[in-house]
Amino acid sequence: MDTRAAFLVDAFTDDPTTGNPAGVVPDADDLADDQMGALANELGASETAFVTASEAADRELRFFTPETEVDLCGHASVAAHALLFERGAIEAGDHTVETGAGVLDVSVEEDGTVWLTQNDPVVTDADADVDTVAAALGTDPETIENVGLPIGRASTGLPYLVVPIEYFADLSGLDPDMTAIEALTDAHDVTGVYAFTFDTLEGESTLHGRMFAPGVGIEEDPVTGTASGAAGGYLDHHGAVEDTSAMVFEQGHFLDRPGYVTVHVARGSVSPGAR
Repeated sequence: MDTRAAFLVDAFTDDPTTGNPAGVVPDADDLADDQMGALANELGASETAFVTASEAADRELRFFTPETEVDLCGHASVAAHALLFERGAIEAGDHTVETGAGVLDVSVEEDGTVWLTQNDPVVTDADADVDTVAAALGTDPETIENVGLPIGRASTGLPYLVVPIEYFADLSGLDPDMTAIEALTDAHDVTGVYAFTFDTLEGESTLHGRMFAPGVGIEEDPVTGTASGAAGGYLDHHGAVEDTSAMVFEQGHFLDRPGYVTVHVARGSVSPGAR
């Protein structure tokens, strides 16, 4: 019987059972697509990363939710490289990884901290109806309009609808309609909806976010690296944060999986990272 080692790795945290758990299968070269999908479904993490050989980079990562394959996953990329480093399969330093979103740079520090450089951000106004977005999220339109920033479509590899929310209490009180959110993501050709507020739990944090992606089988994700990268590009594009070189995004507290993503935006590139 063919057996395969599979791991659950908590990303964007230093504490067990917090952050965002990712499945990681470090030896997946001879697995078929349906086997990867079945393993991802069995592990039950929002995404599972499968490590395979690559002719274009040091290694390839393929990402499966319990329902479908996606081009890129930030927290699973971080988790995979952290696991490979911990097991002695890779050394600290600079690496490249082939993904469905292209070949990306990864840096592993001596303490195991992993940085993933995502694609250059592409940010546009979403031309989304505020009433429709508010209804999908289960909030009042004023909680979006009062922030003074537009609803945006942002991508650093995976596209998201980025929605500013006025207060932490408003973000906490969201009552998302998953059917409406899936329709919204289909209409704007995005992976999910990332709602955020500048009202944070920790004084050093830049924002607190929540991400909903029912169209790919994730009703709410604990801590989302690709959405954090997209949000970092959005903030930089709109000049909403004075210093975008070291932002900290909180997420996952409403799911009892708190985590923190450090996001650097420099010369147009975006690097979310954490252990």
